[in-house]
Amino acid sequence: MKKTLVGLALLALAGGPALAQKKPAPKAKIPAKKTATAGVPAASLLQGKSIYTQYCLTCHQADGGGVDGLNPPLTKTDYVLGDKTRLVRVLLNGLQGVDINGEPYNNVMPSQDYLNDQQMADVLTFVRNSFGNKASAVKAAEVKAVRVANKK
Repeated sequence: MKKTLVGLALLALAGGPALAQKKPAPKAKIPAKKTATAGVPAASLLQGKSIYTQYCLTCHQADGGGVDGLNPPLTKTDYVLGDKTRLVRVLLNGLQGVDINGEPYNNVMPSQDYLNDQQMADVLTFVRNSFGNKASAVKAAEVKAVRVANKK
């Protein structure tokens, strides 16, 4: 009996350090951009990435792919690459019930109007130039103009 207990204790101790050395699962990472897209300030992309990580990543995912039926993708869609005014309005007003590339998405996107004009411009510029997207930068002055018009 004593030998069995000693054997089990040694076996447990031998496996203990190996179990303790397991690495935690890696966190989702957004691929870093090494260079700014032509005409897009690198600082804007960096700030935009930070804002995206904090406020957008949970729903739209690290790869911008969204979640089927709930949160739309941000990859190569008219909403992202098209009219900047419409895109700014989505951040200002939120969105629910939209078809993107023929697929319905019904989760509620809350307003992000607490972001200032520069933060909105940066995150939208980041999205418009990440996940395979290439589009012109959104400027803080453009966000401001939409915000003012939105209040009327």
